[in-house]
Amino acid sequence: MSQRSLRSSAPRLRGSFGPYAAALAVAAAALTATPALAAVPTPPPVSWNGHVDTPTEGPAPTDADEAAAEANEAAETTGAPEVTEAAENEAEAAAAREYKGRVIARSGLLLRDRPTRSSRVIGTAAYGQIVHIFCKTRGDNVNGNDRWYLLTDGNWAWGSAAYIENIGQAPRWC
Repeated sequence: MSQRSLRSSAPRLRGSFGPYAAALAVAAAALTATPALAAVPTPPPVSWNGHVDTPTEGPAPTDADEAAAEANEAAETTGAPEVTEAAENEAEAAAAREYKGRVIARSGLLLRDRPTRSSRVIGTAAYGQIVHIFCKTRGDNVNGNDRWYLLTDGNWAWGSAAYIENIGQAPRWC
C-alpha cells in the first residue's frame, strides 16, 4: 500500500496555531456562545508531545460525571433517592476546580504552542502574573524540570513549570 493511501483524506488546517486551529476555533466559539462555559474552558485533547489527539469515542467523563455516577450507584444499593443534594454539590465542586500559578521568571515567561523549548512563542506572561492552569504534561527539560502547564488565559498556551509556582493544589495530568 502506498504512503498516500495511508494518509487521511481530511484536510489539514494550517495557520498561526498549526494543528490547534480547529480545536481553538471550536473552543473560542463555545466560550463566547455560553457565558457559563467561560469559567471552566475545555481544551483540545493533547498527547504528551503537544499534538492534538482526535477522540475515538464520545467526550471523556469529567470528575463531575464520575461523582454523580458514584452517587447513583450508592443510592441504588441503599434504596435512597438517585441523586442527593450533597452529591450534586460535590459534583459541581469537582467540575469547578481550577488550578492557578504565579510566574516566577524574573524576565517573564514565554508562552509556547507546544510543550517544547524549540516551539513557536505565541505570547508572554509578566513576572508575578497569576495564570490559570488547565493541566500538566511532560515535555522538554527546562532547568531539571520536564513538566509543562497548559495555560488557559485567553489563549491556549504552554508554559514551563520551572517558571510557574503553584498556588494551591498541583494541576491534574492532561
